[in-house]
Amino acid sequence: MVVIANINQAMRPPKAGADGASSRGTVMAAHVRMRALYETHADAIFRFLLRLTLGERGLAEDLLQETMLRAWRNLDALPTEPEAVRRWLFTVSRRIAIDGARARQARPTEIAAPDIGQLPEDRDAMEAVVSAVTVRRALAGLSEAHRAAIIELYFLGHSVDEAAARLAVPEGTVKSRAYYALRALRAAIGSEHLV
Repeated sequence: MVVIANINQAMRPPKAGADGASSRGTVMAAHVRMRALYETHADAIFRFLLRLTLGERGLAEDLLQETMLRAWRNLDALPTEPEAVRRWLFTVSRRIAIDGARARQARPTEIAAPDIGQLPEDRDAMEAVVSAVTVRRALAGLSEAHRAAIIELYFLGHSVDEAAARLAVPEGTVKSRAYYALRALRAAIGSEHLV
């Protein structure tokens, strides 16, 4: 859509007279005429633009606004007959819609970066099953205290503080058990299988 740098300049009523001075009555007449144009034709033009934009309400509203803005800017030049004004408004709205569609087509299509979390993994399902079975067997070979520390920290995702509270041991003990448990798992599984 067209960005208007100075909204006050865009909404300035049509000038009356050669010297550019507007009387209060002329300004009020312009406001009354514009309000009448909007109330009479806006719904029909909006429906027309809604069809042209394939149901995109926001875009149709923007195009209607631009159509009415052009009508306001050319209020003195608009025909006085209602049917002629209606034809003028429909022609302008159609041209604005076409120009907008051309402008959107001229821009390159925006492509968002893919969400890495949604991409499939490179590993296949069988490799994941084999890894899970290997880790379970290695965990079974650990002492109960070491296994509990690993489960709390790595499988349940608790912090050291939370794991210590749940296991009823000091934080240093949780850290120590996790360290030695990981060493034992590496030895049991082999360091190339551990992530």
